[in-house]
Amino acid sequence: MACEIQIAVAKTVLTAVIRDRVLPKDLARFVPAACGEVWTFIRTAGLPRPGRHTALYLNDGSIEVGAEVSEPFAGNDRVRCSQLPAGRVATTTHFGPYQRLGEAHAAIRQWCDQHGHRHSKVCWEIYGHWDASWNSDPSKIRTDVFHLLETD
Repeated sequence: MACEIQIAVAKTVLTAVIRDRVLPKDLARFVPAACGEVWTFIRTAGLPRPGRHTALYLNDGSIEVGAEVSEPFAGNDRVRCSQLPAGRVATTTHFGPYQRLGEAHAAIRQWCDQHGHRHSKVCWEIYGHWDASWNSDPSKIRTDVFHLLETD
């Protein structure tokens, strides 16, 4: 898979998330379930202008899965207000099935190693809004992938 990797500056993005520790083998089940639960919370709470779904992988081994939100909110015992980090990132856009997202992450890590950028263990994905055409052509599924770079 050929990825165009770029360095960019990510801004903080507020999110509504469920935070948990999940084994890699369980991500394919956990991520969509958590996205659905968070989306239900967003609608029930009447949060304005929800955005795309997200998955943030933290350096302590936990994951936050949910969606972009436009303002802070009071959560509940499952859904909490959080944010995607700000800072210098290495980023690429992955087109294709979610099962192949690992290739985009590996490409970013390899590119960083080759170009002298130290990547942290913090990374995230922002999933494109689902388009019905993706059901018949999963090669069009868009996911933006970000790796937070360490500062000097």
